[in-house]
Amino acid sequence: MQTSLQAQLVLGVVGAGAMGRGIAQIAAQAGVRVLLFDVAPDAAAQARTAVLAQLKRMQDKGKLTEAAVAAAGAALEPAQELAQFAACDIVIEAIVEKLDVKRALLASLEAIVRDDCVLATNTSSLSVTAIAAQCAHPHRVAGFHFFNPVPLMKVVEVIAGALTDDASLASLTGFAERIGHRPVRASDTPGFIVNHAGRGYLTEALRIAQENVAAFPQIDEVLRDAAGFKLGPFELLDLTGLDVSHPVMESIYEQYYQEPRYRPSIITARRQSAGLLGRKSGRGFYRYDADATPAVPAAPGAAWSGPVWIGAGSAQTRSQLVELIARCGAVVEAGAFPSAQALCIVAPLGEDVSTCVEREALDPVRTLGIDTLQGCVGRLTLMRNPATSSAIAAQAQALLAHGGQPVTLIDDSAGFIVQRVLATIVNIGCDIVQQGICSPADLDGAVVLGLGYPRGPLAWGDLLGAGRVLAILRNLQRTSGDPRYRPSPWLVRRAQLGLSLLHVSN
Repeated sequence: MQTSLQAQLVLGVVGAGAMGRGIAQIAAQAGVRVLLFDVAPDAAAQARTAVLAQLKRMQDKGKLTEAAVAAAGAALEPAQELAQFAACDIVIEAIVEKLDVKRALLASLEAIVRDDCVLATNTSSLSVTAIAAQCAHPHRVAGFHFFNPVPLMKVVEVIAGALTDDASLASLTGFAERIGHRPVRASDTPGFIVNHAGRGYLTEALRIAQENVAAFPQIDEVLRDAAGFKLGPFELLDLTGLDVSHPVMESIYEQYYQEPRYRPSIITARRQSAGLLGRKSGRGFYRYDADATPAVPAAPGAAWSGPVWIGAGSAQTRSQLVELIARCGAVVEAGAFPSAQALCIVAPLGEDVSTCVEREALDPVRTLGIDTLQGCVGRLTLMRNPATSSAIAAQAQALLAHGGQPVTLIDDSAGFIVQRVLATIVNIGCDIVQQGICSPADLDGAVVLGLGYPRGPLAWGDLLGAGRVLAILRNLQRTSGDPRYRPSPWLVRRAQLGLSLLHVSN
């Protein structure tokens, strides 16, 4: 096979849209000869012009030399017909996401290319096995899924169909490394790695909103400021567009035969029907039109001035809360039971405040919860129960703000916001490796590079503690009765044995 990645390697790219153009650009920059074809007249030539303009901008910024731009331009050639692909070592299709169209294209390519040419599909949602099913040589068909924008998203999923051979996968893996992308191996399952792993962030946030625990902006601010995500889930949905995001949610849910972990939300279904797609329509979860006005945060009122009593919890949690309350200028009561004048603070793990009130026999009117999962740093989440006095909740929020941290007040929910979302992300990640879809290292690498998360699901689970994540999930499942929270065996066993979630059996 000539795909040993020598300098004369020839790549064919079918589809001159954003993905095909990006793939062609990075390959040409790596010194690969690229033939770019599109069925639309002049689309390939226009794509080449756009690539050259982008390279020239990079040159102007000092990121590329004039010689490098000239070499990349010389390597990228518009193809007038598919027959020119006869010399290709690898062909990547980046066309419309329709199974019949992709199958027809591969049939056409098989009549043109050599028997040892690797045929790769950039599909994001279709089965690689199904795409290859009608090919004469399905062993040389594999998934090669890039992310947009291709030059900046330095990861590519290398997906094995049911009949893909090791040589084809090795060729694509080596090619990915040559063009400066990290290849991550995945089996042919719905969503592959990145789109599969990303289900937890969006679906759990939507579930929280559907339960009326907090408003969209509150959920976004907590997950940005307390958990470290670059965009909140509803900001992300607005950026992507519900016309893209909601069908993907439905597709993965149905392809997994209605697995509860991936259950879509009626919120996105209804908003898509209303045309509230996000930035592209001017309105989504936020407004982007001329009538949009920024929200003005309410000025904090009077702070709680009495003593504060801290409920049951680990020594570490209690220490964190004592330090926090002292920093806010309040006195912490030391007794085993609160006085009648004390504000009661609990720190549930996967439970709601109401459960803590019942178990510890507390006065619900003056009891609230604080999320301490990641320590009392960054934005704090304060949670009231249905009986909490609104005045006391406002005073407690103002008290905590005295510590110099922003505070978000939400309604009672088992697991707050961060606990629910992070536990779901970790659990889905654990189940991806439990199913053998990819290795633990490839999972975490793909999620960080493909989704921009602060860390991979398994590394995040190790940081939080597998036992704590497991406790959150079990409490969520017990409280809600929802099988979406059932823990993955990968998580359960490693928590039982004190192993890292990245640990692989010898």
